[in-house]
Amino acid sequence: MGKVAFLTVFILCTFGNTISQEINSPAHHLKDGTFTNTTGISNNKSLKEIYNWMIDKSREKPNALDFNLVSPNFDLINQAVKGKTITWIGHASFLYQNQELNILMDPHLTERASPLSFAGPKRYTPPGMKLGQLPKIDIVTISHNHYDHLDIKTVQRIAKDNPGAVFLVPLGLKQWFLNQSITNVIELDWWEKYVLKGTTVTFTPVQHWSSRTLLDRNKSLWGGWHFKNSYHSLVHLGDTGYTNDFKEINEKLGSVDLALIPIGAYEPRWFMKFSHMNPTEAVQAFIDLGAKKAIGMHWGSFILTDEPVDEPPRLLKEVMINKFLKEDLFVTLKHGETIALTN
Repeated sequence: MGKVAFLTVFILCTFGNTISQEINSPAHHLKDGTFTNTTGISNNKSLKEIYNWMIDKSREKPNALDFNLVSPNFDLINQAVKGKTITWIGHASFLYQNQELNILMDPHLTERASPLSFAGPKRYTPPGMKLGQLPKIDIVTISHNHYDHLDIKTVQRIAKDNPGAVFLVPLGLKQWFLNQSITNVIELDWWEKYVLKGTTVTFTPVQHWSSRTLLDRNKSLWGGWHFKNSYHSLVHLGDTGYTNDFKEINEKLGSVDLALIPIGAYEPRWFMKFSHMNPTEAVQAFIDLGAKKAIGMHWGSFILTDEPVDEPPRLLKEVMINKFLKEDLFVTLKHGETIALTN
């Protein structure tokens, strides 16, 4: 794999600090047509910094491990009367059933998180479900357009198999889907809502950025997805650094029954802190959200950064113990694992 191709692939892991202020428009809408975070600070690391990190000979690059893969509970998933379940497909991909709808979040069920079919981050743990095993899907949510969260082959197959499925995407991303002949698409700005069959879906701010090429940085928005109906509430945070956005989500939308929180892809901190939380920050996000329970995601599937691949769940347990919190309030799942949601 050439250095130029490698650089293009790993552009999705960059961060930075550029303060922007705009007048007469939402604060996160900039005059050049791009977006920024609620802090006004955008991700703007230079290509040179990215390249220097990638070629740094002192980096301790992690090795892939064989994580336990279990079969989803298809009896629960395909039950005639919809129940409340969550299935971790891997990375940031979940199947969420809230008794009214079947919802896929950041679905990625193929081999690589890359614009290239032959290079780039390769999945070392298979997805916990295959495309042909998915139930009928009502809603697909996309947190942002990075390759490990938006996979073209996956969304094309889902749209083909589920012509009635609604794709909810960040502002500025609808045209990308139309270009793939996926037309049932609704794009939302932060705090905008979409309601279907009793479930209110709200797009929330988080601290991150967007890009699929070297020329489209921050031209589409990023965020988390909050779901609420009379049976259950959940938030999926996508990719994010730690900010006060989580407190605001709690203040505006209330606490949730379950939070899906990223805990991996955080080293080296000088480079990753802006856009990826470590387990300590993830636990604080859990507290800020006022969530009853949480599941850690964004680990165990692709090698994107420098921490050992099994470190995120281990550190998560340590942090929960050190903060005198019950370990079962913030857990990780096995790839493919389905759990019934009781509250």
